[in-house]
Amino acid sequence: MSDIAPERLAALNAGEIEAATLTECLAVDFARLMQASFPEIDQSSINEMDAAQTQGITRRMLLAARILHDQLGADASTRLIDHPSDTVRGWACFALGTRDDMVLATKLDVIRPLADDEHFGVREWAWLALRPEIAAQIDAAICYLTPWVTDPSARLRRFACESTRPRGVWCSHIKPLREDPARALRLLAPLRADPAKYVQDSVGNWLNDAAKDRPDWVRALCRDWENMSPAPETARIVKRALRNIGGA
Repeated sequence: MSDIAPERLAALNAGEIEAATLTECLAVDFARLMQASFPEIDQSSINEMDAAQTQGITRRMLLAARILHDQLGADASTRLIDHPSDTVRGWACFALGTRDDMVLATKLDVIRPLADDEHFGVREWAWLALRPEIAAQIDAAICYLTPWVTDPSARLRRFACESTRPRGVWCSHIKPLREDPARALRLLAPLRADPAKYVQDSVGNWLNDAAKDRPDWVRALCRDWENMSPAPETARIVKRALRNIGGA
């Protein structure tokens, strides 16, 4: 972080530019960014944000979302979607996740532009923000996300896969999918030869997650996919899926 030029860090904290790397994402001072972007936020909330600066970034994202929801109102999530700062757009994801006046299907509709955001960080925050609700309503979520896996946007196809991973990253596990990963086949099957490496990696990681609990199921599925789709894209997914348990 010390390698970030002072003027660039100042612009990040002012909400004027996007972070270019994960290091820059982690270097943003949330309290300064919030104060610069939303001067109407009261000082006590800014102080609370400042005191949390040493906490993990996901906790700080949730805190920022709560503050903005409380101070700006329930529509804060939609007000932040077009902000120039990727961090603020990430706050929009979590602010949407905290809303109790929206059902999951509506939240998924609202979050689409953030799930399809050009910035890598915003796309990660989008699925992480809705992951708890997706996990709690996994069968309904799979139904809602099924049209996403045939969307022209690789980013949306990847969201549908990544948000339902049985174990996932930086998030709680989805026990029903650990026990019975076949419940998600309607999402996975259309992606078995996806042309985008971004999506291929997610599908391979999804199956690698499942292999930790159901290795025989994953091996059998990979054999079926290789027979049904002898394409290099499928071979790449299968290799990634089986990397910890051996061949199909």
